[in-house]
Amino acid sequence: ALIEAGTIGGTCVNVGCVPSKTLLRAAEAYHHAGHHAFSGVYTKAEGIDWEAVIAEKDRLVETLRQQKYLNVIDAYPQITLIRGEAALQADGKVRVDGQVFHGRKIVVATGAKPRILPLKGIESVEVLTSTTAMALKQLPHSMTVLGGRFVALEQAQMFARFGTQVTLLQRSERLIPEHEPEISEGIANILREDGIAIHTGVRLLELREAEGERIVTAEVDGQSQEFRAEQVLMAVGRVGNTDNLGMEAVGVEMDRNEAVVVDDMLQTSNPDIYAAGDVTNRPQLVYVAAMAGGIAAGNALTGSAKKLDLSVLPEVIFTDPQIATVGLTEAQAKAQGHEVETAQLPLEYVPRALAARNTRGSIKLVADRPTNRLLGAQVLAAEGG
Repeated sequence: ALIEAGTIGGTCVNVGCVPSKTLLRAAEAYHHAGHHAFSGVYTKAEGIDWEAVIAEKDRLVETLRQQKYLNVIDAYPQITLIRGEAALQADGKVRVDGQVFHGRKIVVATGAKPRILPLKGIESVEVLTSTTAMALKQLPHSMTVLGGRFVALEQAQMFARFGTQVTLLQRSERLIPEHEPEISEGIANILREDGIAIHTGVRLLELREAEGERIVTAEVDGQSQEFRAEQVLMAVGRVGNTDNLGMEAVGVEMDRNEAVVVDDMLQTSNPDIYAAGDVTNRPQLVYVAAMAGGIAAGNALTGSAKKLDLSVLPEVIFTDPQIATVGLTEAQAKAQGHEVETAQLPLEYVPRALAARNTRGSIKLVADRPTNRLLGAQVLAAEGG
């Protein structure tokens, strides 16, 4: 039995990878039509039909939802689709809108939702999330983006390239603080070139609305400052969809992000309950979710102990240029006790980047000095992914 309370399909196809990358590529096409470095090639960006851009995105989402989810469910008559809100009971059964179901094992795969910071005034000011931002009926003239990681950077650049005046406020001292400092500095400089105002080390204080604008009050360099914009996008991470699921009743451990804590076999603190995907404390990436779902189901059904191996995990931030990483950063490698050797190469020394007339970015490699074994790589480049 597959229990679903809302739209069939996961974050990726509905409100994540598919719609966001469609809009990012559209913004890239528009931007590069008006900004490229090739002599003798004459193009121009003639304008944006925002409604048409959004409609094209929606058509793709609907098509893939049908092909990748609904058609798949229909192809397996042994899967029963139950519509409704599920709640786990202390006796191990699952209640769905008054009906009770019993399965020998349970896999929780309810995904995650955007985190909303409990700022003063948040109750009276409507803010955008990554989901609602990609469904706006009109392109905003201005936007304040709260956050400085994957979603914040991608959407800030996308809206800026479509013509929105964007200001980005990041609480950490630098963008993407888990990445190499050189990569963080590089993408910050590039986003500023795209016209985005970036403030880091910011302490967010308050939200309010006045004269048709949404106003964020924040402490910047020890001084209180107001940031006014038509819209505010809150892109400060995601939390697990575990509200009213009854996890406490069945003894499932949760972390501070409302995510389900699982071991490498995707088993929770309750041996009869497994979990996979963005609802867990594992990386919130679609390929991790897909792999984990299969492992969780297999272990639950057969009692096997197959493990989710994330020792070599690629990640990409789809800004332009892209930020692609795999393995350990220099700091992580040192923390694990490696004697580290690093190498960094600006793209102006890479012939392919020269041929593409796009040398914005760099490559950093981290190796174990005694063995010369590669431990990690971080790439800031137009086709870094």
